[in-house]
Amino acid sequence: MMLRMAGLGLFVITITLVAPPPAWAQCEARPLGNPLQGAVWNGWGVDNTNGRFQNAKAAGLRAEDLPRLKLKWAFGFDKATSAFAQPTVAAGRVFVGSQGGQVFSLDAATGCTFWTYEAGAGVRTAVVIGATRAAPSGYAAYFGDIRANIHAVDAASGQRVWTQKVETHQAARVTAAPTLAGDRLVVTVSSLEEVPGGAAAYECCTFRGSVVSLDAQSGKQIWKTYTIPQEPRPTKKNAKGVTQWGPAGAAVWSSPTVDAAKGVVYVSTGNAYSEPAADTTDSVLALDLKTGNRLWVKQLTPSDVFVVGCGGGTGTATNCADKPGPDFDIGNSPILRSLPGGRQILVLGQKSGVAWALDPNKQGEVVWRFVAGKGSALGGMEWGSAADDEIAYFPLSDVLLPPAQQGGLFAVRMATGEQVWHAPPIPVTCASPRGCSPAQSAAISVIPGAVFSGAMNGYLRAYSTADGKIIWEFNTGQEFKTVNGVAGKGGSINGPGPTIAGGMVFTNSGYGQFGGMVGNVLLAFGID
Repeated sequence: MMLRMAGLGLFVITITLVAPPPAWAQCEARPLGNPLQGAVWNGWGVDNTNGRFQNAKAAGLRAEDLPRLKLKWAFGFDKATSAFAQPTVAAGRVFVGSQGGQVFSLDAATGCTFWTYEAGAGVRTAVVIGATRAAPSGYAAYFGDIRANIHAVDAASGQRVWTQKVETHQAARVTAAPTLAGDRLVVTVSSLEEVPGGAAAYECCTFRGSVVSLDAQSGKQIWKTYTIPQEPRPTKKNAKGVTQWGPAGAAVWSSPTVDAAKGVVYVSTGNAYSEPAADTTDSVLALDLKTGNRLWVKQLTPSDVFVVGCGGGTGTATNCADKPGPDFDIGNSPILRSLPGGRQILVLGQKSGVAWALDPNKQGEVVWRFVAGKGSALGGMEWGSAADDEIAYFPLSDVLLPPAQQGGLFAVRMATGEQVWHAPPIPVTCASPRGCSPAQSAAISVIPGAVFSGAMNGYLRAYSTADGKIIWEFNTGQEFKTVNGVAGKGGSINGPGPTIAGGMVFTNSGYGQFGGMVGNVLLAFGID
């Protein structure tokens, strides 16, 4: 399935029939085992701190091994133009969603298929594996779709356990992996209402982001907290006499971060869609894990009212705010880390081009800020930063700026906010100004000694954590022979980042949105 826009804000789901993998691409049956033991990359950030850091034992790779990485197999997503669901690795299997609405369980070593699940709508979230009595195998795979449904399926067989809709607004979707905290599945909800929001005939806007806690066994809702507490109300009529609504927006694009010891959930929010701009937009929120009650909010960019056709202080769309905002969403999950001496901080990047460290125990007080780029609606740090014990790493997009200002990778000391090193973008020679950009919009991942970062031009690179020098690179923007017989082609790397486990590196390639290069493959690399 593919989401597209039609008319004045009408969201249309177009059904695309996708054939199952051929019989020769199926795996021989074997027991699942315990998917929570051994080499595991579970969900978005490996663990609930969302640091996107894989330890040496689970990674099964050292920095000195990386020059010997070779492509082991490629898997093609049929009739897809984007590969935007981050793979999860557990029990020697890869669990990955697709634009067409299929979720696959693959063998990590060979890419053969154990099972395929039809979600009924595109799945761009990572899969989270957890123990549950509700699944025959004792383990479930949890994920969300672009119709704002959360699915739980048996991790061994793909058999549906339950499905729960978490938001009824027509523009709502789930773009981020849920976070499993004990017997609770914490889910965030985003939307595309800002796309039709500028149209003259559209009553902009009524969507509010939310965080939802579900019972992981049954899918029943325990609590739901809107990122904007006030319900939208009519505020004015636009130049065409169409009623406008507000406040609206504050979508949550990223996975929640959970401090289980303190019982706190941290989420980041996006821009406002309409006036008045709520003080919870472009913010970090702390919620009580048990009740969903808001503990504190720290707004990083106030008055950021943006819908498509507006922005940067100007706008041509009918429903633009008097002073349109820059669209500085926070698409990064907050990374929870402890400094020497035990002080906790939350580290995250923003589309403004600014990286932040906040004190979660002082109402989100700013510890430091680091300016990496100029930022824009598609700029700054878009999807995900990473951190080890001492250093935070920030990839820069800034894809709308001149090529020389696009891309790059920064290492920042978490204790002080000081730059350790900067790896400049690698110049590109291809013709397409955005599809072949050096911009590093995708989330990054780190293992001891190396940071992995993909670029819009299709290159995946590993950088030394010591000095930012390139250790290894691979051009994914090419055609591939796939293990499932689907015509495969790589393209831009954007959205999710690579996952590393069991001596292998997995990455998606293809992002046919916002000027990116189309592609439809999952690639697996290992050491010869």
